[in-house]
Amino acid sequence: MTRIDGSIEAALADGRSALTESEAKRLVADRGVAIPEGETIDSPDEAVEAAERIGYPVVAKVASSAVHHKSEWADGAGVVVGLEDAGSVRTAAEQIFEAADERDLKATVLIEEGVDLEAGLEVIVGGTRDPSFGPTVVVGLGGIAVEVLRDVSHRIAPISIAEAVEMTRELEASPLFDDYRGAPAVDRAAVAEAVVAVGDLLVEHEEIGELEVNPLLARSDDAVALDALVTLESNDVADAKN
Repeated sequence: MTRIDGSIEAALADGRSALTESEAKRLVADRGVAIPEGETIDSPDEAVEAAERIGYPVVAKVASSAVHHKSEWADGAGVVVGLEDAGSVRTAAEQIFEAADERDLKATVLIEEGVDLEAGLEVIVGGTRDPSFGPTVVVGLGGIAVEVLRDVSHRIAPISIAEAVEMTRELEASPLFDDYRGAPAVDRAAVAEAVVAVGDLLVEHEEIGELEVNPLLARSDDAVALDALVTLESNDVADAKN
């Protein structure tokens, strides 16, 4: 096992069972997975300043390791997309902070560049620690499609780029990666690189129980992680499995 990552170490020291979205994204970004530009802020004023630096449109998200499904949190207040000006950013940030206060939740707000979902294919890339096989990885259609269609491919990690590309070809949705019905083909290799990165992180960091990038937006020349979740196991749990 490699040296424990700083964000994982800090989270475990704080008694947290998960990383924040920003921490999870930095973890995969360090392995070459593209992520949107974003800033974590502590007030509505800072939210507006961050949006001005990033450039509109932006997205506002609740930032807390305790909130795993942001779109369902606080009746949808946890994720607000398509923010085009300072007023809408301020309102979204205020609503998130107010909802967090009402729930006695310590949270910040992530302001992130808006990404056009129509410009690519939403994919899920994930990994978990199977009791029998150890680290495993999965790829499939992302967003809510993974819950409805269950069109996924699995491998034991670590894997090669070639193996990860083959995983994408095993999907029933594989034609969607190509120029299906005139839509531009997406970068299969970039998706494969993300699968490899997830597998390597699981292999190298036994403290990671599960890692999910959903959606990973596969575009014509890259793939960008729009959301990421990392759940953790204590050192005692990790040691017990070895």
